[in-house]
Amino acid sequence: MSLALIFPGQGSQHVGMAKALAERYPVAAETLAEADQILGFALSRLMAEGPEEELTETKNAQPAILVHSVAALRVAAERVADPAYAAGHSLGEFSAHVAAGTLSFADALQVVRLRGELMFQAGLERPGTMAAVLGIGDAEIEAVCARVDAGTCQPANFNSEGQVVISGDVAGVEQGMALAKEAGAKKVVPLKVSGAFHSELMQPAADGLRDRLAGVEFRDPAYPVVSNVTAKPVRAGSEARTLLVQQVTSPVRWSASIATMLTAGVDRFVEVGPGKVLSTLNRRNAAGVPSIWLGEPDDFASRGDA
Repeated sequence: MSLALIFPGQGSQHVGMAKALAERYPVAAETLAEADQILGFALSRLMAEGPEEELTETKNAQPAILVHSVAALRVAAERVADPAYAAGHSLGEFSAHVAAGTLSFADALQVVRLRGELMFQAGLERPGTMAAVLGIGDAEIEAVCARVDAGTCQPANFNSEGQVVISGDVAGVEQGMALAKEAGAKKVVPLKVSGAFHSELMQPAADGLRDRLAGVEFRDPAYPVVSNVTAKPVRAGSEARTLLVQQVTSPVRWSASIATMLTAGVDRFVEVGPGKVLSTLNRRNAAGVPSIWLGEPDDFASRGDA
């Protein structure tokens, strides 16, 4: 049997996250306290109590999700021993590298806090937006984006067949939405975001992240982490550093990442962290393959061995 760990990205945060986990499991409480010390402020209180608007800010949501994911991973340690692969959706790729030992928890936490700040600032400097497009394939989305001439419009997240997110400046995304409807999209939904994530408009954030990661120690992962950028396994720390920078302006090739792991023989997925977004996507990306989620005490109590 071959297990893969998958870690959620931004959007999975919610007020109360990890609170019950920390109350039930000392190792989770210790992880939250460690995070507060690393960051120099009470992130755990913001996670537990909100306000929601503050928690949702990119600079807070990204470290909060990583902390919850690492806390849940430490609780689940014995149940998810010896994974064959790991992957994470956008921000979640940092959680995956912590799990694989590529990055220390402290380094990853400080980096993702900065990553969130850089992405928010890039959104102020080059305002943009995003939209979810449902019901047409990846190739059709790429063709739609190629036709946009009113501004920037790029595929940002290939989440599953028939569920893609586009990103760019407002004019470009608005035209992309209209063209997607003409191409047969069943639904097009504007997203409330602070910037055009995973598009060329995030280049200033990528530059800032590159400078920060240059001084961070990257070790070779204990097991491969599938990259969002290439949908291929990463086995060297130096490659991970490069790809985590590229990821900021590149589309998240999530459905292809799951396919890579399935082809390699993965027959079980465990989503570690807040929510079950990725497990829900696996109903389409990995139909028939067991996929469970471990993030709250009830998840651990109600599910058998991973």
